[in-house]
Amino acid sequence: MRASSRSFKGSLLLLMWAAASCDSASLTSPPRFEPVAEVGVSVALGVWSPSGPDTCSRAIHESYSTVGPDGLRYPTWHPPVDPASGCTFGHEHGRDPSGSALYAEVGDIPFGYANEHLAESGFGTHRHEDHVGHKVEWENRMLMRAANTGTATLAVYCDVLTKLHQGTHSPDAFTNNMHEVVYHLRCTDGTAFSATLLTPIGTPGELVASCDRERHVTVGTANPPNSPSGGGKRALPDAACIADNVLNASGGRPRFDSALRESWEVSASLRAANGRTLVSFNPYYQVMDPSRYHDASLDRSMGRPIDLCFRAGVRGQDRCASLGSDSVAWDDPRSPFKGVRRFVDVNGNNVRNADGPTVWYTDPLGRNGRTEPFVGSIRQWIGRHDNSGIDLHGTVMGRDRDYNGPGVRAPN
Repeated sequence: MRASSRSFKGSLLLLMWAAASCDSASLTSPPRFEPVAEVGVSVALGVWSPSGPDTCSRAIHESYSTVGPDGLRYPTWHPPVDPASGCTFGHEHGRDPSGSALYAEVGDIPFGYANEHLAESGFGTHRHEDHVGHKVEWENRMLMRAANTGTATLAVYCDVLTKLHQGTHSPDAFTNNMHEVVYHLRCTDGTAFSATLLTPIGTPGELVASCDRERHVTVGTANPPNSPSGGGKRALPDAACIADNVLNASGGRPRFDSALRESWEVSASLRAANGRTLVSFNPYYQVMDPSRYHDASLDRSMGRPIDLCFRAGVRGQDRCASLGSDSVAWDDPRSPFKGVRRFVDVNGNNVRNADGPTVWYTDPLGRNGRTEPFVGSIRQWIGRHDNSGIDLHGTVMGRDRDYNGPGVRAPN
């Protein structure tokens, strides 16, 4: 399989990681990617099939896969165009993780690993997510703001590699707050952890209007219906945001950036069985060009921004300027709304694990952490460290990146 073969580059990549990444001298046995015998396939592997103008086959798509820690095969990152055949997948997964200084250590990211084990962990129901929403971002040697409780400011550099399932084309995120997040962090001050979990972002069945960030909108029943509430919020655009910033914009000039910007504000943690917080982190995953917004008056409570481009007063302005007079479908590659303009605010990273151990097993929600695996558990790694004396915050990853490519279109 193509992508998984990238994980076996051996000692050369390990030496490159040691030279290029943040100083790991203060870490305790950071994990290295170890091949696992394959025992089957995950639910996530068979989710995607080509449609519309996509030219890659399902077989080519599934060749970009990796074996997870459980021995099941999962889909993983791939480019929007298969370099061998030149065919297009119609979607993208963000930045190629092989460029991350952490790639030789953590290997390919198995998409849907936490989802796979949710039901068997005792949660009671499944939460499977579409394939195209998995988005990767990373930065090497990111300068962090690290102020301690006194007056000194520390210069800390971190390698960050993260993935969030962040679908911006369907009504799923309107109601459903559980989304898979992968977060790898290694810093020069010893702050280090690798976390994979399904994290509840905000309240199930509810969104927060992104244009004012205070207005809560009740939208329906979450799936699964027993989804827990979580910290943070899913700040998503709704019809009122569109009305204020596009259709009735002051000066008659539509402002799609103000109307459509999404902020998926994660407040995630890993916790021991006694409730003690081992790790907490709160990155905000931002999207500037989603292909849907909430409108309760429409079918599936969903509007399409592209349709606004062909209304009087909007045609030919702002993001609609490149379109001609002919209508363009929401899933047409020519649409300027397909979820390819994204960035991540790194924000705070807190570790409370000075006495170890470094390997913990939690349920897929990051809770009930123990030192031995159990049914449905996820292996987590936390450096033996406690950074409670500082406030370790990052800046922004990917501010000017655009992940558009040949054939990329919504759903993406």
